[in-house]
Amino acid sequence: MQNHWNVLIADDEPIIREGIRESVDWQELHMKVVAEAEDGEEAFELAIEYSVDILLVDLNMPIMDGLTLIKHVRESLPNCKIIIISGHDEFTYAQEALRLNVNDYILKPANPDQLQNVLQSIRKQLEEREQQSEYLALAKDQIIKNIPLLQQNFCQEWIKGNMTESEIIKQLKFLHLPLECPNQFGLIQCHEIYINKPLLNENNKQLFNFTEDIVAEALEPFQKVVFRDPSGFISVCIWGKVQENLELLLSKKLKNYLNTTPNMHFEQVTGETFAISEIYKQCETMMYENLKISPIVRRARSYLSEHFSETDLTLESLAQYLQVSPVYLSRIMKKELGTSFVSMITNMRISKAIMLLNSTELSILEIAGKVGYDTQHYFSTAFKKVMGVSPNQYRKGAGFPSSISRKE
Repeated sequence: MQNHWNVLIADDEPIIREGIRESVDWQELHMKVVAEAEDGEEAFELAIEYSVDILLVDLNMPIMDGLTLIKHVRESLPNCKIIIISGHDEFTYAQEALRLNVNDYILKPANPDQLQNVLQSIRKQLEEREQQSEYLALAKDQIIKNIPLLQQNFCQEWIKGNMTESEIIKQLKFLHLPLECPNQFGLIQCHEIYINKPLLNENNKQLFNFTEDIVAEALEPFQKVVFRDPSGFISVCIWGKVQENLELLLSKKLKNYLNTTPNMHFEQVTGETFAISEIYKQCETMMYENLKISPIVRRARSYLSEHFSETDLTLESLAQYLQVSPVYLSRIMKKELGTSFVSMITNMRISKAIMLLNSTELSILEIAGKVGYDTQHYFSTAFKKVMGVSPNQYRKGAGFPSSISRKE
């Protein structure tokens, strides 16, 4: 609450100004007469200078009359309380006063008790307004502090598909999020930690509880919302251009903290804002499919996604890393993933090569080295077997497929 409310008395008669000033106990009202003016122009300048809260104004003043002054004050100080003290008892003046949202109209000579009562009422209004402003400021501060939580709650409802397009847009705007679907949506679960949760030591339990924070930290450069959905998966909405190796980035980060291979699936998002619920269902289906895969195969697939560009990567080296026999690894990968080690690593390499062909000016030889092939000839042969055209033809031609379509 401020110490006092600033009051300006505007009247061309000094005796009237003195009478108003002396007839009121300003201290009791927590008010202070900060200035007096004898014409409308001077009154307006003083009102702006002192940013007055209350203006006591006569209508009949030189240079600028009272009604004109009130109009200017209303424009510059819209919250200023205005009391007309005038000798004019005419209906037209009262009408104009109402139109200008004047707070009260007192006829001269002003009765001290009446003026005191009017100012008491004005004080109450000012205090209520100030209290409301404080509440609004506090509420705004709390909203700002809780924006991340509110964003998470909104996204929880968004993925359910129960909101209209207009409701979604309003919420996105209110929560300072882009007014469109995220560019990518995904689900993450550290399944091995989840099913073995009772066996975790205290440190690892803390890491389990803060998996969302680990994901959010890894995605720091992006505008995103990370939250736990009703199924227990970590849901991730990301806006903006997303790097091609996003899943690899997240996998490495989670492995470093939790020493486990996460189960995750991400999808590009296109379409209207309500499309996110369909994308969520697709990701959820893929997550449950992934959960059917054994930990050893999940680790194998994760290792391949990180090391497929190494030219010396073989089934034997992968089996050695996983501490299983190559025969067993080959058989279980084929059984659970429906593809062989060779096909999987080839598709990973060709997918990466396609991205480099589309987005860089690297030579075919340079691309071959970056995706794990010893020679350009070996790379070109593998590329043509999968895509039906050579890397050079793919780069020069229009309308070639941009994704792997090889049949096992």
